[in-house]
Amino acid sequence: MSSKFSPWRLSVAPMLDWTTADCRYFHRLLTRHTLLYTEMVTTGAILHGDKPRHLDFNEQEHPVALQLGGSEPADLAACAKLAEQWGYDEVNLNCGCPSERVQRGAFGACLMAEPALVADGVKAMRDAVGIPVTVKHRIGIDRIESYDFVRDFVGQVADAGCEVFLVHARNAWLQGLSPKENRDIPPLRYALVHRLKREFPHLTIAINGGLKTDDEIAAQLDHVDGVMIGRQAYHEPWQMAQWDQRFFGEAQAPVARREAVEALWLDYLDRQVALGRPWSQAMRHALGLWNGLPGARRWRQVWSDHKLKAMAPREVAKLATDARRQAAEIASQHPAFKPPVDSPVKSPADASVTD
Repeated sequence: MSSKFSPWRLSVAPMLDWTTADCRYFHRLLTRHTLLYTEMVTTGAILHGDKPRHLDFNEQEHPVALQLGGSEPADLAACAKLAEQWGYDEVNLNCGCPSERVQRGAFGACLMAEPALVADGVKAMRDAVGIPVTVKHRIGIDRIESYDFVRDFVGQVADAGCEVFLVHARNAWLQGLSPKENRDIPPLRYALVHRLKREFPHLTIAINGGLKTDDEIAAQLDHVDGVMIGRQAYHEPWQMAQWDQRFFGEAQAPVARREAVEALWLDYLDRQVALGRPWSQAMRHALGLWNGLPGARRWRQVWSDHKLKAMAPREVAKLATDARRQAAEIASQHPAFKPPVDSPVKSPADASVTD
């Protein structure tokens, strides 16, 4: 990858219960350069719980960042040290989660009302580690919709040494909306994030929220340094297979066919079974692989069949592939059928493989 691209040019957002180590390994099969974030992990869970369970990751996941939930500077510094020792490429502070449970812990989006405390936490982490310390936040909380609010927050935290801000372009309502509603109801205001970049040109500003297509990503990169994609990347993972080529200057996409990714993923599932883990724990993160193509629903149904969980992954994979191809054949006989567009064909041999 050319050094001309920011490490934050494209990233997959931290998502609770979704961006696990299994999920990140799967995503890395699709894109080599996109920055991957862990789920939010609280400082208390790390300092007083099972550290390997919370911090271990696959070496292949790099570049990978640990997102922390917490507000006590000393605890944040201690966890940042552990993140660096474990080999993470970045530590990120969550100042955007609006859930009541997180608020009770005095962190997440409610920290935007305490920029001095966030600044203290950032300074403590920066003093403790050499890896980048970044902040993910919203553009406002509750009914505070003034640009001045988010500008002053960014300015004060930047004065403490933070150079990278990942900005979800919605307000976080701390009362009256569920976390899910907080991802949909407060309006998106991309212009405020663009304005932050204009006012703080020396900072790295990445935008998050509601972006889906590659063209939308490209349009945002005309205004900010990076784009963070969340649910879209999880539900339509094959989209990521083109990102290295389009957004990081790769000569060609690192993977040309979904079958190639599925084969590599089966190797991973086999390794998990050998470690004594149920393959279904990991497989749930890859169920979107064939989305958008005929037969995808049948493929997901087979992999999700509880009666098959005692079988070896490759046995289930054969059943799922056969079911997908059969469903696709039936669909192809429908008068309105139009073959979907998939990855570019690389060679005559590649063209002979049927998706």
